[in-house]
Amino acid sequence: MRLTVEGLRAGYGAVEALHGVDLRVEPGEIVALLGANGAGKTTTLRAISGLLRPTAGAIRLGGEPLAGVPAHAIVARGVVQVPEGRRLFATLTVRENLGLGAFARRDAAGVEASRAFVHRLFPVLAARERQLAGTLSGGEQQMLAVGRALMADPKVLLLDEPSLGLAPILVRTILAAIREVNAAGVSVLLVEQNARAALRLAHRAYVLVTGTVALEGPAKELLEDPGVKRAYLGS
Repeated sequence: MRLTVEGLRAGYGAVEALHGVDLRVEPGEIVALLGANGAGKTTTLRAISGLLRPTAGAIRLGGEPLAGVPAHAIVARGVVQVPEGRRLFATLTVRENLGLGAFARRDAAGVEASRAFVHRLFPVLAARERQLAGTLSGGEQQMLAVGRALMADPKVLLLDEPSLGLAPILVRTILAAIREVNAAGVSVLLVEQNARAALRLAHRAYVLVTGTVALEGPAKELLEDPGVKRAYLGS
């Protein structure tokens, strides 16, 4: 299902952080959203997921408007965010955290199928079902945050810095899982500090500069773009 954002403006108090952002995520795509700190990447995700009310513009999922829809209803419609910092319930178990991801669902068989998929994707979560989330390693917590989002049966998955603070081997695990989730039919909008890894994973990408889209195109082309290389790839 296509996610479209048109003319999106949003901010915090009197400070406007997004100045008319346009982007789209086609069915089956992984789309990367790149930019320096403060460019508006997280604000874009928060506006799409209903955590921040836009001041102007349109957000649509399959043609249906999302702007102004409460966050929990946006989850129920199929747009689910994995926030930066994971935001797990530290004093609940792995199983309980996963169960909370399915709060809006009433299809018991489907919920168990989602749990089985999460366990296949991240076997360590199956092994540690009864462990408190707060006692997991950083990498395991990130797996749980992704798994909890998948329990909502998303059509579009919004990921905010999923590799932040992780060791390289765990970054590869998380990115491989994102690829597998996408192969299972979930579209992905990915905000990722590791621009090179994001562009290698994505089909298309957008580059935000101070709240506006400065560049967009196929990820492979942006990976070779001299300006992108200088600004984000360290070469």
